[in-house]
Amino acid sequence: MAEEEHKLQFAPFHSLADEGFWRRLCSLKLDTLGIDQSPIPITGFYAPCSHAQVSNHLTLLSESLPPECDEQSSLASTVIRGNRNRCPVPGILYNTNTLESFHTLDKQSLLKAEAKKIWDDIQSGKAEEESAVLSRFLLISFADLKKWTFHYWFAFPALVLDPPAKLTDLRPASQCFSLEEAESLKAACNEWRKSTGLLGCFCIALVLFIILATIRPLRDWEDCQSACQKVLFGFYDPCHLPNHPGWPLRNFLALISSRWKVEKISFLCYREERGFPNLDISLLGEALVSVSQAWDDPQFIPNAVGWELNKGKKVSRCITLANSMDPTRLAISAADLNLKLMRWRALPSLKLNVLSNTKCLLLGAGTLGCQVARVLMAWGVRKITLIDSGRVAMSNPLRQSLYTFSDCLNGGDFKAVAAVKSLKQIFPAVEAEGIVMAIPMPGHPIPTQIEDSVVKDCRRLQELISSHDVVFLLTDTRESRWLPTLLGANSNKITITAALGFDSYVVMRHGAGPLCSSPDSTIEDGDALSSSIHNLSIKDGDGGDRLGCYFCNDVVAPIDSTANRTLDQQCTVTRPGLAPIASALAVELLVGILHHSAGIDAPGEIASSSYIGNSEQPLGVLPHQIRGSLSQFSQMTLLGHASNCCTACCATVLSEYRKRGVDFILQAINHPTYLEDLTGLTELMKSANSFELDWDNETNDEDETFVDI
Repeated sequence: MAEEEHKLQFAPFHSLADEGFWRRLCSLKLDTLGIDQSPIPITGFYAPCSHAQVSNHLTLLSESLPPECDEQSSLASTVIRGNRNRCPVPGILYNTNTLESFHTLDKQSLLKAEAKKIWDDIQSGKAEEESAVLSRFLLISFADLKKWTFHYWFAFPALVLDPPAKLTDLRPASQCFSLEEAESLKAACNEWRKSTGLLGCFCIALVLFIILATIRPLRDWEDCQSACQKVLFGFYDPCHLPNHPGWPLRNFLALISSRWKVEKISFLCYREERGFPNLDISLLGEALVSVSQAWDDPQFIPNAVGWELNKGKKVSRCITLANSMDPTRLAISAADLNLKLMRWRALPSLKLNVLSNTKCLLLGAGTLGCQVARVLMAWGVRKITLIDSGRVAMSNPLRQSLYTFSDCLNGGDFKAVAAVKSLKQIFPAVEAEGIVMAIPMPGHPIPTQIEDSVVKDCRRLQELISSHDVVFLLTDTRESRWLPTLLGANSNKITITAALGFDSYVVMRHGAGPLCSSPDSTIEDGDALSSSIHNLSIKDGDGGDRLGCYFCNDVVAPIDSTANRTLDQQCTVTRPGLAPIASALAVELLVGILHHSAGIDAPGEIASSSYIGNSEQPLGVLPHQIRGSLSQFSQMTLLGHASNCCTACCATVLSEYRKRGVDFILQAINHPTYLEDLTGLTELMKSANSFELDWDNETNDEDETFVDI
């Protein structure tokens, strides 16, 4: 009985651009590209299907873009290698200057040009050496830098087989091999996946008489020809569908038919489960490919298809970073019983002893400080110290959860004292202490008559930070965070910042201090601060880049942010629901650090919609920064490295502090430009101001304005 022939159909590729990619694109556009619309080489990543019901995407990450550099020619020199879990694929990005240009791009010509590259790579033999070029892709985009909105469209060029390939057989691979053959094939696939030169396509030579499978690169195809061997053409299949192979097979078939004139092609759609071959979801198929004689013409270029559909329509996509989020985690309000129940099943690795013995220093006992203290207790933290110099006002109890009406009477109790009293009423076993003290701040010059008192406060703050394990920066002005950030970096303490806008928040953990020595090393006395500065570094203990602090992205030193401000600008005017969210996230960040094997040196991670859990980290991802917006009910995680010009944590500032101690702090407080001069920010701003700006005045108010530099 003749086999029934069917037209071979392929499951299309799907794209996924991480928010880190778009942020890198913004930086590249602003700092390097300007109005240059030249195509940019990028790298995408995909992996074999790893779930029976979910296909893998071609993903763009921040590292998909070339590094920012002065010479435009170096953009094309980036080489990104794959690893066990991802296959790198070359692509090209066309980023336009206007939305109109984006819409008027000749998409068919662009697709045809990329298809020609694939065809040329097949004809030249390059595809046999680098099979990733068969999956070459195209991305067109417009970045609205004012609104942080991105319009984009992916294309995955596929050469059209004429006539179409005929599918004669397609079954789960497990049904096509004996037990011995299957074990041999899985062993060969495991060895291939461990290889450093990870490729998306390969040949499988099955030596029939000894039931042995070996995997060879495509360039060895001719060596696999033998009467005693059966050759399969394998490829990493991102598709999960049981009746259709994935998109990469299209150009693979074109290569096999064009280069080697094979008409009856046996192929393996390689798929996995938990990083290991799964022959139940992998497919073994056979197709008949007979292309027209025109393919032998050196001038011939096959037709191509491949623009990605958006909900079944041929239209572009749009993304706004503010809307890219993971759900907000709720604050845990249970006490010791709930924590112990967690260890039964949900979180057996919960370190209750570590939590209960962690000493937390909270700078600020306002809206954030009250909430952080309560959530810390809910997580089992029992040693809390609060610092604040303010008194409880009549407006405070509604938003600051540790205060009541009675705390406001007779001029108001000191917040630090009243907060501790409230904590002990909530949970008598808490070891809480309140300290009434102001934090010296840059931009607030110190009169001579109170200089001794300020010096005393500086030394007291240094002692408190040195004697605690964690420092929370919860004050309501930017400049009040500078000295604690400096001291936290010097003592290598876990430091977490939470700050609020009207309807937005930022929660971040500071990186480890720039020390190569032990985290326990401290400086003894303010006037005797001296140390060998060769230990200072912008690298962490493992040699990677340190995570940045609250000030690492600033280009100016902290100044007085309350002078000449109206009342609504001086007070922290926020939506009432904002502080509990930010405070809970700050504490969750701490718990994640305490449960991470690297502790304060843990690398920053980026959350994404594809995250499905990590057995090594029971609490999930551990981000560097969490930024959210109540207006969009959105949340995003970000990553930023330490700056060598940071006014609070860079090596220059830390070494100067160790040399001069309190004298350095006094100079930073009394002289507004001192920190900028010391760190080189002054010269940086002068260099930036030296550029001549030529504004294009022909655009209207609704158009993007560009600057020629």
